[in-house]
Amino acid sequence: MTTIAKITLFEEDLQQKARLFKALAHPARLAILQYLSEMKSCMTGNIADEIPLGRTTVNQHLKELRDAGLIKGTVDGVKTNYCLNAKTIELMRKETDEFLSKIDVKRNYC
Repeated sequence: MTTIAKITLFEEDLQQKARLFKALAHPARLAILQYLSEMKSCMTGNIADEIPLGRTTVNQHLKELRDAGLIKGTVDGVKTNYCLNAKTIELMRKETDEFLSKIDVKRNYC
């Protein structure tokens, strides 16, 4: 009997949305995105100085955001420049709007 990964049972479109939404599923990652947005430019240096978590924990969250394509991190000597990835942020906005527009809350009688 062949084992099928449950994720393959869903359309690629839903899998893509799930990957993006998962990246937002932690307040630290939301704080990082918000901080970078407020900077209005790339952040050079250590974001751990700005987020109330340990350096290792912040680095793990940065990795999740990079893997989802929501931020870019480029090494500049011993520092890393972090920027929002505008293309992916816009895609996420579009995907979220599209997904939520398909959910008809007026039909939900609970």
